[in-house]
Amino acid sequence: MNAFMSSFNSHCYAAMRIIVGFLFLWHGVQKLFGYPVAMPAGVPAFITYVAGPIELVGGVLVMIGLFTRYSAFLASGLMAFAYWMAHGTKALLPLLNNGELAVLYCFVFLFISAQGSGIWSADALLNNKQEDDNAG
Repeated sequence: MNAFMSSFNSHCYAAMRIIVGFLFLWHGVQKLFGYPVAMPAGVPAFITYVAGPIELVGGVLVMIGLFTRYSAFLASGLMAFAYWMAHGTKALLPLLNNGELAVLYCFVFLFISAQGSGIWSADALLNNKQEDDNAG
C-alpha cells in the first residue's frame, strides 16, 4: 500500500474536523444574528430557532472537539433533515436542487461522529486528564 501522507492521517482528520466545525458554526451565526449576511425574508421560525442553535453550538463543539460524537451526529441529522425539507422536494439530485452542501455536511458529520474527536481536541485533553487522575 502507498504510504504517501499516511503518517499525517490523524493531523489531516483533526484539521478537517476543526475547519468543518468552524464553517458550520457560521451558518448558525447567520440564522441567529443575521451576520455576516441577513437571512432572507420569510424564513420559518423553526429554521432560525431550532437549526440556528444546533449549527452554532454544534459547530463550536465539533471545532473544539468537545462531545464530538454526539454533536456531529446531531448536526448530521439536521443536515439530512435540511436536505429533504429544503432541497429534496425541488429535485432528487443535489446538483439540481442546490443541496450539495447539505449532503456534504451530512456525511462529513456522520464520519466525524463515527471517528470521534481525535487529536487536537478537548475530548482528548479531558481523556488524558481522567487517565492521569485515575493513575494517581
